[in-house]
Amino acid sequence: MKNRYDVIVIGAGPAGSIAAKTAAEKGLDVLLIEKRQEIGDPVRCAEGVSKFYLKKHVEIDKRWICADVKGSRIYAPDGTKIEMAEEISGGEVGYVLERKIFDRALAEHAAKAGAEVRVKTRATGLIIEDGFVKGARLMHLGKEYEVRANIIIGADGVESKVGRWAGIDTSLKPVDIETCAQYLVAGLDINQEYCDFYIGNKICPGGYIWIFPKGEGKANIGIGILGSKMGRFKPRPVEYLDNFMRERFPEARIVEMVFGGVPVSGSIEKTAANGLMLVGDAARQSDPITGGGIVNAMDAGKIAGEAAYEAISAGDVSLEKLEELYEKRWRETIGHEIDMSLVVKNCFVDLSDEDLNSLAHSLQHVKFERMNLLDLLQALFKANRKLLWDLRVLFKDAAREVVRNKM
Repeated sequence: MKNRYDVIVIGAGPAGSIAAKTAAEKGLDVLLIEKRQEIGDPVRCAEGVSKFYLKKHVEIDKRWICADVKGSRIYAPDGTKIEMAEEISGGEVGYVLERKIFDRALAEHAAKAGAEVRVKTRATGLIIEDGFVKGARLMHLGKEYEVRANIIIGADGVESKVGRWAGIDTSLKPVDIETCAQYLVAGLDINQEYCDFYIGNKICPGGYIWIFPKGEGKANIGIGILGSKMGRFKPRPVEYLDNFMRERFPEARIVEMVFGGVPVSGSIEKTAANGLMLVGDAARQSDPITGGGIVNAMDAGKIAGEAAYEAISAGDVSLEKLEELYEKRWRETIGHEIDMSLVVKNCFVDLSDEDLNSLAHSLQHVKFERMNLLDLLQALFKANRKLLWDLRVLFKDAAREVVRNKM
């Protein structure tokens, strides 16, 4: 390992690999590190992603596509089904990935672009001098290294230490995180063309249960529950999930299980410091409603890689420069969508099962293939007038979007 690079990227998930690839393609000397011995393992994700957004970043490879779904179905507490086409199902519906293969492929793309990739390499701290991040202390196969760089990109996930080391507040309250459990299940007789979502306070308070098909009778079945809905004497997420499995798929066989936390807080106040940027879950760039983050992570990684090149080329890696090149850009795009999703999440999280059933009934016969956001909101308002006030920000934003599209 060299003792100096232009950029060190800490974490080889989608955000880190895209950042490393982008920076390397610009001609920068990049080191991409991953603390685990295998990139993409363990999987802590339902593995769904929009085809449209994925194609913006990579050429599709069938090796890491498990299922090609055509839409999603949402089930209200009383069983009312809302069926939506892929185009309006959100950023988590389209392809169901094999993340172990997908994440490795992204890291390979970074390596082909010129980045040096090292696994089993852990960041143990940052080198900070005169208020600037100047590099990182790394541990690789029991040996310690001090490696300097012009810019550090922290892509080390929801449990990110990189941001804290740089003085960025990355703390999360219970209301800001969903605790998740997921099983990879075999022996299922399910429709492989749809992703299914189940909502309701009895089966998953403050969250939802998902079923993402993975082909050949397999599926990811998981649950995410908002931390504020959990308590000492309440069931754990895995207990809710086990109840769901016993009721609906008693004969299914669990072949893998994963557990973890997903930030649903909306973005943190600051994602840059002198000589440092945060991307992906480390920057809380996941969707506050679904917890999905693959698309946002890749978008943010690309912006960060471009910002690193521009800042280094200008000889200015200060907070002010990185705010201009990175923070402002991602907040105007990804950040806007996150802010809108946070409004929706905060409005829906305390609805009763009766409210959710009423909303589902109002949408049951809507032709979603011809629906835009404004149409959807209007249909919801018919069922629950209170939402008209709580979601007024979204309503105005959707109206402006419709006007722009007609101009």
